[in-house]
Amino acid sequence: MRIGIAGIAIESSTFSPHRSTLADFRVTRGARLLARYPFLAGGAPLTEAAEWLPVLHAVALPGGAVTEESYRALADELCQRLRAAGPLDGLLLDLHGAMSVVGRTDVEAELVEQIRGIVGPEVLLSASMDLHGNVSRRLATTLDLVTCYRTAPHVDTWETRERAAANLVARLRSGGRPVKAWVPVPVLLPGEKTSTRLEPARGLYQLVVDAEAAQGVLDAALWVGYAWADEPRCQAAVVVTGDDAEPVRAWAGRLAAAYWAARRDFGFVAPTGTLAECLGVALASPARPFFISDSGDNPTAGGAGDTSWSLGELLATPEVTGGGLTVIYAAMVDPAAVAVAAAAGVGATVRVSLGGKIDAGPAGPVQLAAEVIAVHLGDPVAGTAVVLGVGGLRVIVTARRKPYHLESDFTALGLRPPAADLVIVKIGYLEPELYRMAADWRLALTPGGVDQDLLRLGHRGIVRPMYPFDPDMPDPDLVPELL
Repeated sequence: MRIGIAGIAIESSTFSPHRSTLADFRVTRGARLLARYPFLAGGAPLTEAAEWLPVLHAVALPGGAVTEESYRALADELCQRLRAAGPLDGLLLDLHGAMSVVGRTDVEAELVEQIRGIVGPEVLLSASMDLHGNVSRRLATTLDLVTCYRTAPHVDTWETRERAAANLVARLRSGGRPVKAWVPVPVLLPGEKTSTRLEPARGLYQLVVDAEAAQGVLDAALWVGYAWADEPRCQAAVVVTGDDAEPVRAWAGRLAAAYWAARRDFGFVAPTGTLAECLGVALASPARPFFISDSGDNPTAGGAGDTSWSLGELLATPEVTGGGLTVIYAAMVDPAAVAVAAAAGVGATVRVSLGGKIDAGPAGPVQLAAEVIAVHLGDPVAGTAVVLGVGGLRVIVTARRKPYHLESDFTALGLRPPAADLVIVKIGYLEPELYRMAADWRLALTPGGVDQDLLRLGHRGIVRPMYPFDPDMPDPDLVPELL
């Protein structure tokens, strides 16, 4: 069996003024692409009687919509390499599902249709996706097999890719296309309200596992959709595949109905409030370290990463800057400020105009006089990163957008979050390592391109009615469609 691997993956907020370009993507080809997938290591079951052919894979940190020029360059190269690969039996597509391109509204479907046109109608296409992706009818129709993550935070990303590959290999060995049922569900919720750490999402994704185990079902998948893009495809969806139309259709309907029934039960993964309210709780609490999520500019959801509103609020809080507490803020992207600090060196005092240059909406740049506490050159994601100090506040500033999810991200800059009083991170739900570290935490509902308050973002392109935009809408017709 000749099986190719290809994909372009990014999560793109259409509400963020940031634009993702070719420079934001990490592109792998050839042997490096095959080495990216541990389940293809020598002697693995998936390599028996199968030749895996690397085509091209490009992945970027979530951001704003991709420019047309950048997308076209990646898609053209992918298609060129796909043609050069020769005849295939199957193709594993490693996608996200929430890529937006300026001027397009369903780009994953367009890409997969283009791929289908190259490989022909007989080749089986199997996709692995993020549960925060979107599955339009066009996309579901063009794919033969599709599955998505079952955890949020995502701790099963590689397990999901391996499942997509295993389903493809199994189907190629047994022959024939599976039956496929698709149901759109008119609900659009942020990931921070649909974490599988809590009910009802935990139980819903257990129901997905139960569906997959049913006789006649090969795979079941539930997408919550991507809340920070304004496109008709943005909503929850269910796809169930298998060999027997009756259980496939029945399970798709059951999963869709369960998700709709639970729509009012979803709540934020942590106590929420304004930044001022969260700071008040943190300052009064004995719990240390106390984490606060600065959720509106979360770069891993597509935020610009340089919204300065929260930093301005922190600088105006005497308890934060007074020196009596150790407070870490991660992070602001500002290459000009980084260049000034790096040139001045550790110990110098610099004056910089910080942030608000990509996303100036909430506040604009903050004028800051600070001591250069640390300079770290050669960070593989951030490029150069510096720490600026104002009293007890330590502000991480990066040359390129970078999320701070691991303790090692901080210790590389000489910062020790377990020993800090407050850690404010541009993030939504805390990633596993920070979650375990936090003695307590709050989710601050701050402004930005990935604002958790969807109603104030101003969606116009989604299909209405949709919950929660239309809270009293009638029950939808959730009849599964066999594609």
